[in-house]
Amino acid sequence: MIQLNVTNEFSPLKAVVLGCADSNGSTPKLEDAYDPKSAAHIKAGTYPTIEDMVKEMEAVAVVFKKYGVTVYRPETIESYNQIFSRDIAFVIEDKFIKANILPDREREYEAIEHVWSQIPKENRIIFPEEAHIEGGDVMPHGEYIFVGTYRGDDYSNYITARTNMEAVKFLQEVFPDKKVKSFNLRKSNTVAEDNALHLDCCFQPIGKGKCIIHREGFLEEEEYNWLIDFFGKENCFHIDKKEMYHMNSNIFSISEDVIISEKNFTRLNTWLRSQGFTVEEVPYYEISKQEGLLRCSTMPLIRE
Repeated sequence: MIQLNVTNEFSPLKAVVLGCADSNGSTPKLEDAYDPKSAAHIKAGTYPTIEDMVKEMEAVAVVFKKYGVTVYRPETIESYNQIFSRDIAFVIEDKFIKANILPDREREYEAIEHVWSQIPKENRIIFPEEAHIEGGDVMPHGEYIFVGTYRGDDYSNYITARTNMEAVKFLQEVFPDKKVKSFNLRKSNTVAEDNALHLDCCFQPIGKGKCIIHREGFLEEEEYNWLIDFFGKENCFHIDKKEMYHMNSNIFSISEDVIISEKNFTRLNTWLRSQGFTVEEVPYYEISKQEGLLRCSTMPLIRE
């Protein structure tokens, strides 16, 4: 059995599910793209190759090995995108929660059956059908659970809206002792620079009481301000629209002091080092073309 434990984004990591890219399939058709950034790269003929994505993911696996982290990988499904393991499930405390994802992606979940089967039955949570949720929108933070959502009446018009208010309410029922705080995110099916696909595309708490944030990702000024007040202005690293597009808030903490980041994030990585973090730089630019980065492709199971 796996003894799950995740209460925040940055306590020392002991075990994680890292996605895989070995059999990603050919470049999808434009009409099959799930997000505007993938669509733009399909159109431009710059969609990433399997070879490049495998190399990038292996670079992350090497960093995990260096820090003694146990790494689980999904079983390979022929010609299927299995990179973003955070979308399909997430852990809060000792609960393993199956995300309620786009129906087309259900098979991704079957590929981590070897992990799911090691979780005690009473700790496996399945959301009701009407409650849509993906792990990129969910961040445990001590007594809080931060959740990205979209509250517009036109929710069903956005393939980029992945977590609804039914899911927020259900999460509060599962964790009655936590404060579930939701944030209304900006969505676009067509313009990647205007689309916060998940909460971790425009915000992420890191160690030492700091966070990375993109103001325009939030539809409600007061919810953005709440986060600034919560962390303190001096602890918030603001990223601009271009940096948000390149997924600067989607890095991954191995501990309070160690962060895996993309090697091209020069401004961010310089700031992180100035704040006393050890930055493990990896190439992840090709994977970012699918509107996901390091946090999206990792699903922590155990943190100290």
